[in-house]
Amino acid sequence: MSDTTEKNDFPWAPATGVGSLPGGDAREAAKTVTGSFEDFPFLAELPARGPGADMIGRTIGMLVDLYAHVEPSGWRISDRPGRDTRRARSWLGEDLDALEEFTQGYEGALKVQAVGPWTLAAALELRGGEAALGDAGACRDLAGSLAEGLGRHLAEVRKRVPGAEVLLQLDEPSLTAVLCGQVRTASGYRTYRAVDRQVVEGALRDVAAVHDGPVVVHSCAPDVPFALLRRAGVAGISFDFGLLTERDEEAIGEAVEGGTKLFAGVVPSTDGPLSDPGGSVMGVRTLWRRLGLNPGTLAESVVITPACGLAGASPAHARAALAHCVRAAKSLADNPE
Repeated sequence: MSDTTEKNDFPWAPATGVGSLPGGDAREAAKTVTGSFEDFPFLAELPARGPGADMIGRTIGMLVDLYAHVEPSGWRISDRPGRDTRRARSWLGEDLDALEEFTQGYEGALKVQAVGPWTLAAALELRGGEAALGDAGACRDLAGSLAEGLGRHLAEVRKRVPGAEVLLQLDEPSLTAVLCGQVRTASGYRTYRAVDRQVVEGALRDVAAVHDGPVVVHSCAPDVPFALLRRAGVAGISFDFGLLTERDEEAIGEAVEGGTKLFAGVVPSTDGPLSDPGGSVMGVRTLWRRLGLNPGTLAESVVITPACGLAGASPAHARAALAHCVRAAKSLADNPE
């Protein structure tokens, strides 16, 4: 899936986005993404359209033989596909249509995102209202359905953009909470028991194995489990650079030396002033020096992204942030020290 040879063969580019954008116009989003990242576009998500366009609903629409509908508390398992599932699939189809239109003749890296098995298990309710996370059998069924659905989705993406080399990003913002037993039950008074690290790793590996190209896991939460993700075989880890602490540094150094790509979220994902491009990547350079890593490896080891998805930003900030990622990546490549 993502051994060193395949990672070296993949046409990595210096910058890309995380996934979500503001607004609800699929064509405008595809135009923005392909215009911003000429060599590493991504399939944009537009959660402002409503349930089914949110990252959980969008991924639920990809599942095979598992369906869900929206309750006031969130997404809940259903017996059959209903209006909410159909809406999720329709919006994904719109997004793929728009991407296909703006990538005619494109050859190079293309990123698609879906929610990973553990964040999905923490968010999806069983019929009784508790999360699938509390039921080991439900977690296994969910991971299997997700893997099969992702296989179909990736095949559809390749059909529509035949020149693309596809990178699969699994969004796992709840992963640390799952590992630490911090996901709250429906009542809010208890938390679900921590899931065994080997079980977590195994499910991630099984879902990632459906893709014959590189897989990246994204988490914008603190305490990203770098070592576990590397053992699961991912090619890259995407994170909010501002949440790193000294505790993470050894694991990051080992990841870089092991060939894992770091998708460093250094550009603010909500409205506010942007620093100069060099200032945005100063922390990355500093970290490299502290770890004693060769500055010459910076550009080949790091992909610059926003800190997280841009759904909460204004359209103007979202466009500026994407353009800023490209400029910041160029600054890192031109001045690694």
